[in-house]
Amino acid sequence: MKHRGRHRRRRRGRALRATLAGTALALTAAATLISASQATVADAPGALKPVAVSDGAGQPALAEHRVPGRWLDRLASKMGRPVGVSAVLEGADLPLRDAAGCPAADRHSLPVEPAATRAYCFSSSDTRGWRAGAVTTSGDADDDGRWGGNRVILSGWTRGAEGGSLDGPAPGQGLAKVAFVDANDPRAPRYTWALLAVPVDGGRDYRGLVSPLSGMVWYQDKLLVTTREGDRDALYVYDLDRIQRATVDSDAVGRVRGGWAAHGYRFVLPAVGAYALPGGDGGARPATVSLDRSTSPDSLVASAWAPADDDRRTRLWRYALSRDPARSGLLATDSSGRAAPVEAYETKTTEVRGVLAYRSGWYLDRAAGTEGGHGTLWRQDTEGARAAECGTDETRQCWSGGSGSLSYWEETGEVWSQSGRMLFALPLASVDRALR
Repeated sequence: MKHRGRHRRRRRGRALRATLAGTALALTAAATLISASQATVADAPGALKPVAVSDGAGQPALAEHRVPGRWLDRLASKMGRPVGVSAVLEGADLPLRDAAGCPAADRHSLPVEPAATRAYCFSSSDTRGWRAGAVTTSGDADDDGRWGGNRVILSGWTRGAEGGSLDGPAPGQGLAKVAFVDANDPRAPRYTWALLAVPVDGGRDYRGLVSPLSGMVWYQDKLLVTTREGDRDALYVYDLDRIQRATVDSDAVGRVRGGWAAHGYRFVLPAVGAYALPGGDGGARPATVSLDRSTSPDSLVASAWAPADDDRRTRLWRYALSRDPARSGLLATDSSGRAAPVEAYETKTTEVRGVLAYRSGWYLDRAAGTEGGHGTLWRQDTEGARAAECGTDETRQCWSGGSGSLSYWEETGEVWSQSGRMLFALPLASVDRALR
């Protein structure tokens, strides 16, 4: 499924990029909608500052914890044989609307410069009361951009008020779900939902994951998700070959009379592990993540969340992914089961909602400073920082409004992100061209 001829992949990738270039969306009209409150040009954050990698404060070594295999086997014996991504896509019956048919208020959140070349929106009736927060694709999962022959996008959502900070939804809310988008036909993508859960009671039951989703990485057969449940920070790990079918249509979550429920959804993902900050470290923590395939081995990059009025600089980290076939999709760990960062930086960029690293550049998605405004996408390295400019006042607030996580689909050269109900893509090359 995973290791195919690289020359064949490159030929297919070039053909796909050529096709996409001819179908770019005419979304530049959004530039006229930038509010006057965004006229001030944001101060450039300057160069990244390398930080020595150690187990000291601000350098989180993640402790790996695996859900016992007998728990997962027990759950499967009660719920039925687990299924994979292909089975979920067979039930993808909800359409994503093309940008042209989306509400103007949703389209306003799209980037102004550079403009999106593909954009879709989720139905408001299907996402009302939920907040979009993370995105990853089969371009992360496998270097040929497909999983089981399918092109797939995963979009993470949290139940709670739209907008808000990374601190999470209101108490009593916060269930997390993922849209599995069948992207085989870019003219008519369709999706279905799966609820994220955590096994409990020795695998005899499960509870819903109650956390905001601010970052996701799908690598090989694993989905790594940034979570914050109360005062517990972790990267939860899900196995995309261990998806369970719900058997009862109910708002409940877990074991119910007559079977198993997943808040009304047909599929549920029980966690298979987590990476936790040892000792409940209250310092900087990974708040959003993405995959970098330009390193050897492939790596997971992470950014902390720092408010604009905080004196602390934002921390960035890089973690190596394991090359051990027996640890597919997991981080590289030492003999004690800890994954320490192999690279770290500080940046003056605050309120980072998305991070991406590719080759020498780090791309940081900074949240909008005003309600209904646009954010800034900075490209930083150890030499300096640049961002696109737009509008007659040359503001740098040109990125999406309700900015979210970033994911680079290397085979097609596209960056994927989402802003509110809008899911969109644009070439990384167009981002670099727009930088001044």
